Amino acid sequence: MSARVVIPINKNWQFKQAEKDDSSYLAVSQFPTHIHLDLIHHKVIPDPYIGQDENQVQWVGETVWIYKTTFPSPDIHNHAKAVLAFDGLDTFATVVLNGKTILETDNMFVSERADVTNALNKNGDNEVIITFDAAYLRGWKEVEKQPDHKWGCWNGDNSRLGVRKSQYHWGWDWGPELMACGPWRPIYLEVYESRVTDLYMDVEVDKSLKSAKVVAHAAVEGHASNVRLDISLGDKSVASETVSVVHGEAVATFKVQNPELWYPIRYGKQPLYTVKAILLDGSAEVDACVKRIGLRKVELIQRPMLDQPGTTFFFQVNSIPIFCGGSNWIPADNFIPRISKERYYDWVKMVANGNQLMLRVWGGGIYEEQVLYDACDELGILVWQDFMFGCGNYPAHPGFLKSVEREARENVQRLRHHPSIVIWAGNNEDYQFAEDEKLNYDPKDKNPDNWLKTDFPARYIYEKLLPDVCADLIPGTYYHPGSPWGGNGSSDPTTGDIHQWNVWHGSQEKYQNFDKLVGRFVSEFGMEAFPSIKTIEAYLPKGKDDPERFAQSSTVDFHNKAAGHERRLALYLVENIRYAPDPLEYYIYCTQLMQAECLASAYRLWKREWRGPGREYCAGALVWQINDCWPVTSWAICDYYLRPKHAYYTVKREMAPISIGMTRREHTHARDKYTRVHVKTEVKIEIWGSNLDLEDLMADCVVKAWDVETGRETYCGTVASKRLLPGNASTEIISMNVPVTKKDAGEEARTVVAAYLYREGKQIARYVNWPEPLKYLHLQKPKHLKAALAADGTSVELSAEVPVKGLAVECADDNVKFDDNLIDIVPGEVVCIGVSSATKDTQFTTQYLNMHS
Repeated sequence: MSARVVIPINKNWQFKQAEKDDSSYLAVSQFPTHIHLDLIHHKVIPDPYIGQDENQVQWVGETVWIYKTTFPSPDIHNHAKAVLAFDGLDTFATVVLNGKTILETDNMFVSERADVTNALNKNGDNEVIITFDAAYLRGWKEVEKQPDHKWGCWNGDNSRLGVRKSQYHWGWDWGPELMACGPWRPIYLEVYESRVTDLYMDVEVDKSLKSAKVVAHAAVEGHASNVRLDISLGDKSVASETVSVVHGEAVATFKVQNPELWYPIRYGKQPLYTVKAILLDGSAEVDACVKRIGLRKVELIQRPMLDQPGTTFFFQVNSIPIFCGGSNWIPADNFIPRISKERYYDWVKMVANGNQLMLRVWGGGIYEEQVLYDACDELGILVWQDFMFGCGNYPAHPGFLKSVEREARENVQRLRHHPSIVIWAGNNEDYQFAEDEKLNYDPKDKNPDNWLKTDFPARYIYEKLLPDVCADLIPGTYYHPGSPWGGNGSSDPTTGDIHQWNVWHGSQEKYQNFDKLVGRFVSEFGMEAFPSIKTIEAYLPKGKDDPERFAQSSTVDFHNKAAGHERRLALYLVENIRYAPDPLEYYIYCTQLMQAECLASAYRLWKREWRGPGREYCAGALVWQINDCWPVTSWAICDYYLRPKHAYYTVKREMAPISIGMTRREHTHARDKYTRVHVKTEVKIEIWGSNLDLEDLMADCVVKAWDVETGRETYCGTVASKRLLPGNASTEIISMNVPVTKKDAGEEARTVVAAYLYREGKQIARYVNWPEPLKYLHLQKPKHLKAALAADGTSVELSAEVPVKGLAVECADDNVKFDDNLIDIVPGEVVCIGVSSATKDTQFTTQYLNMHS
């Protein structure tokens, strides 16, 4: 028996519009590919990311496209067969080999295999032609086929709901409408007699964490009778066993004593064991499959708490409860094939370096590339994985259910070995859609057959089909019917997770009130901000000289897809800070400052509710979103070019292992119930410490205050000495009146307060609290503002003689990277922020609040 041969079919691909003759074929720009990449390469269409050229390319998505190539026939021995394997075809594809149709597809998310043993030319080349129909038009035909279904969605249009394709291709409130098609993942020709079709491991870590059982399963096609299963860690062999293939499967059980456990970042290391299945024909190796796994014990804890209603919703890894501060992830481009492995790693490094612990792979994109999960495995980022349904009422007719089940099985099988994935969720906001649109949905009805007869039939997918798939394939991983979802609907703050959009959307609450908008786990929330001026100039056709280079231009508005973004952004700006649309750089700064204040407020106030065993009132906050798929004004905290917005840094500070939080509250005491005059007002500050490390610590809390108008220090004192901050919890430190020198009415509104934690004389945490709204403050412009490279060249030193709100340090050189930014400065201290790739000749510029007032 000969070894399996895998031949990439990635050369000499050409493409054309179906209605044009063969002389119009052009070479592809890369492979795998998407049609827009090839058309841009040949200048058939403009780059849709530039200006408003997205409008000029809409015809592409309503056109039939053809891809073709030729390849030579391999040697095929008597008992071998040849298979053309397609890792991903987007979406309605007809594949013809040597004039014979071998495959028709209708689901972007599944791979396909076609036995072509008898279809190959014995001598000479083989021609493969793939025709891609217009998914947008096919989607409307699906709608017409199901007239009784109550079609409806948020974002895009109804034609997306019946098509198993990336839903964001129809456009979203942060992304363009670009209906891509093409061979978007690799294509191979495989020749073999036997092969390993799947390798998966059931991992069970003992409660003691001292031993682990690994059951390795190798699924086999063909006649090979034995498989050698090996486990190793680095260069060290852990265990090996050769087992027989029985009914197409070889199984070996290994006991690993004192395993090296996989932990989330900051809680331990991320050792990855290599499991290898080697298919044997006698002593000859005819095929092999390799997976990397992590040994860890993951639980989602949902239990009653000591003194609040509902249940917890927190992840526990290797017996450690985790506060999951993190982000939501959308596809990092509209054209997935051009995202390099390095770019995926750069994105996950942004997450890890930002003190975040979790990524939620959102349900309107794709089941991501392996490299994203590999990066999360290696860097210790937990993954919340959605199934690909979002913001709509999906059909559930038999053909659709069959396609969805195949999609679910294949992608769970493809990804289940990744230790980073700790939860699978059925959809994004489909329950919310059903509730808001008042679809016929009775949570108390537990009969799945009944659900298919309602006008919310997809409940059958989320509560029957998908959980059955997960129970079969990943019995140890928690399945969640949707995000958000709780036992009492999608918006119960006492159970499950919530999406908190009453800041920006909904009732448009003040972000200072995030403490009243808490849930057990907040898996979405956010605030928009403009991207870097460099990013805006990159999409303006004439760059710095473009006449559209102003905040309210039609092109800048075009690069913001959120409905009503002008009024919503203006609302939060005007409520909080003094701003002006010119100069553009300062307006960008103002939007980023406001976003940074908003998001930091959420993390700070919600993390306060992580109060220790029995009081895990809030266990996670995932900001919408970490990334963008094109250059755009959006909720992202890093833009398309991986340029951090200032919110990235404030989130990083709030998610530091040790932090100090503060909030300011006004308390009124009336002489009696009738008076409007005899009312005493107290303004208090509440201070707490958050210790996400596992070790308890003792710290001193020092508070200082300044008059914001004069810069004069008005208070300095140790308000708590040797205060115990238990590990993995937030602890209240003190509630005290805002320190003022006199009891002048309104002096609190001029007083900025800073709180510090010190351990053995060393500062370990810092936070500056300002009277709000910031727009009322008479901030003084500093005369001696310093932002200079330190002598060792590794940090920038910041200082001023008056309080400065939101000092941002910038550099024209994109290679210069900052570890922190948007710093609140108070007199008498120098704040150092790390910097890399800076030299003594590097020029820094600064912006701060009210610098132009």
